[in-house]
Amino acid sequence: MATATTVKAPPVDVADLAPAPRRRRRRISGWHFFLFPTAVLFLVPLVQMVLASVSPAAELVQFPRPLLPSRLTLDGFVQLFTTTPALRWMLNSTIVSVSAIIAQSVLCSLAGYGFARLRFRGRNMSFFAIVATIMIPTQVLMIPTYVMFARLGLLDGLGAAIVPWLAGAFGIFLMRQFFLSIPAELEEAAALDGCSRLQVFFRVVLPLAKPALATLAIFTLLGSWNDLVWPLIAINNEHSFTLQLGIANFQGTRRTQWSLLMAANVVATAPLIVFFLAAQRHFIATMTMSGMKG
Repeated sequence: MATATTVKAPPVDVADLAPAPRRRRRRISGWHFFLFPTAVLFLVPLVQMVLASVSPAAELVQFPRPLLPSRLTLDGFVQLFTTTPALRWMLNSTIVSVSAIIAQSVLCSLAGYGFARLRFRGRNMSFFAIVATIMIPTQVLMIPTYVMFARLGLLDGLGAAIVPWLAGAFGIFLMRQFFLSIPAELEEAAALDGCSRLQVFFRVVLPLAKPALATLAIFTLLGSWNDLVWPLIAINNEHSFTLQLGIANFQGTRRTQWSLLMAANVVATAPLIVFFLAAQRHFIATMTMSGMKG
């Protein structure tokens, strides 16, 4: 008597039944035909600077200068770190920039939140007066600032480079615009749970402001790291030189040390590029949410 045999089908994986993810096709917009040549135009000086930093010193003074170096050399970087206090200058610039970023993140965010949420007499006039200071030329403020710093004893030190970057009108404006884009209902819900105004700010609002803080950090880093005019006036002690101030000494009236100058420029530019690449996602998010596009 024949017995029927049943053949079990192999188990089917659910993942095999799921449709394969479609690959996103990037559409080519008409803007790409404008943005790509513009990006190349801005990239050419950077590439030339890097090539000049690894070129022999003799080729840097030739006219016309070769487009590509005959050989690659790191003599400029070796000479930079062995014959000059470049590491000290980098440390000074790092101290100034980090202090400026921390101070502006705290003070500008507090001021921006106050102008965005708190109700007090003269709020709009005070905000417009602060923003109006952006239109004052820096050259007009140099002599009064120098006299004030001289009376406070802050000249010839890192304090002279740090104090002007502790807070800024642009940072207050940026943070206020971002805080206005956050729904007030989130703060009201936290207040109903028993949070004070400062607890609402630090526990609810500030974590949501990471994109704005990253954008403020980018602008503050660019300004404080590249600042030259004010340190050139306020700092005469070589031990307190920032990196930009030290680079300025490589170019004189009768002789310019091109190999040192190009190597130092590469060293000064690399941290800015790395920091911007790390924070560009937050930067784009802030420009979108705060209404500062274009």
